[in-house]
Amino acid sequence: MTGKKSKPDSGKPITLKILAEYLDLSPATVSIVLNNSPVAQSISQSTRQRVQAAAKKFEYRPNLHARMLRTRLTNTVGVIVPEVSEGYFTRVMLGVESYLLQAGFLYFTVSHLCRPDLVEEYPDLLMERSVDGFLTVNTELRHKVPLPVVSISAHGDIPGVTNVVLDHDRAAKVALRHLYDLGHRRIAFMKGHKYVSDSEARWDAIVSIAREIGITVRPELCIHLEKNSWSPDLGYQPVRELLARTRDFTAIFSFNDTAAIGAIRAIQDVGLNCPLDISVIGFDDIIVAEYLSPRLTTVRQPLHQMGATAAELLVKRIQSPEAPYQNNVWFEPELVVRESTAGVHEVPSSKTKRARR
Repeated sequence: MTGKKSKPDSGKPITLKILAEYLDLSPATVSIVLNNSPVAQSISQSTRQRVQAAAKKFEYRPNLHARMLRTRLTNTVGVIVPEVSEGYFTRVMLGVESYLLQAGFLYFTVSHLCRPDLVEEYPDLLMERSVDGFLTVNTELRHKVPLPVVSISAHGDIPGVTNVVLDHDRAAKVALRHLYDLGHRRIAFMKGHKYVSDSEARWDAIVSIAREIGITVRPELCIHLEKNSWSPDLGYQPVRELLARTRDFTAIFSFNDTAAIGAIRAIQDVGLNCPLDISVIGFDDIIVAEYLSPRLTTVRQPLHQMGATAAELLVKRIQSPEAPYQNNVWFEPELVVRESTAGVHEVPSSKTKRARR
């Protein structure tokens, strides 16, 4: 490197050309670094640090409008979700947001509340706002869109969509093997409502793995969730109704942790104990799962990692539209054993353990 040029004239606005002359670099190199171009990693770290430090020192900001005209990109994505509440979506969105902020992307989030008309309309409305791509969570778009799409926890086979999905066969196996090893044979199962794209894949895996392990899925002990709710009432009312019909079961495999929280409350409200009378296992490992009483045994989805990975895949597809991409990216679940499951007629251990099977 040759010596740096003198400090830019503070009376003049700092342009890309002036900053490049000050750093004794080409304007193209400076632009690549400041715009976080896909080829920026080919530039040495020391040079990238020099460029970023100088831009900060002289308060230089790239001309966003000019970049938009040049690249036709706005560095903005549309995020489409069923709803925004604590639990599953909180953890996923923390991962999405952490990567997009790092990559210099903004995002619009819209909640369709499981309304088909909004699922249909939102992609067009977001494209009118010039988003560069879509990230959907537990949502399947009804038609193909002319932009990159990455979908978390959807199981459709739509051209142009990259699916970030959990291995549900593995999830069912670790959960049901855990209950089986504890002596549970009469198990109540929850099937998620039709609005959630994960429901069918998870249910199919449960039925298949139960047959493989030797657990009978009894129709009279199956709960088919119908209510479009993201509160613990999702599991509370159906379990109260089940308990009013029969108490001839020793465990419940809940559709998610929120429903499991409601199930435990329903068990307690009829004078029974979880897990001494009925064990409960959840799904997701949301933040509060570890702080309930009893602490919830659950199948952990790596939600933060799934969100961050989905955002990274989408940004790469936006910045390199001609590059090949994966159709499916799989994540492994983990069984987290806590206090809400125990052997039949067995006092549980209060110690939290994690088990992989």
